[in-house]
Amino acid sequence: AQLVESGGGLVQPGRSLRLSCAASGFTFSTFSNYRMSWYRQGPGKERELVASIQSAGDSTNYADSVKGRFTISRDNAKNMVYLQMNSLKPEDTAVYYCNARHKWFQQYDYWGQGTQVTVSS
Repeated sequence: AQLVESGGGLVQPGRSLRLSCAASGFTFSTFSNYRMSWYRQGPGKERELVASIQSAGDSTNYADSVKGRFTISRDNAKNMVYLQMNSLKPEDTAVYYCNARHKWFQQYDYWGQGTQVTVSS
């Protein structure tokens, strides 16, 4: 499968960005059976989970650092997942990665190339 992120860029603190991830080419099962997640890796830091959404879109979870500011959503008809990021802070600066993992067969695990988000005045 291929995951392509978009929507990153340079933004001032307090502003918003919306990341998108377009998924295609699943050889095993369909997009709707994959849990989708956003991870990020900041400068000198390990990759961390930011948010995830279950296959039906009925359950989400967030890192404590982004709760109340970020919202993950998905459109199973379009094979898309989104991350709405509000009230951005400099510490949100990172490369953001889209991940797809099958809800039952976790060996089916795919990553995008990442999109850079820089929060700076």
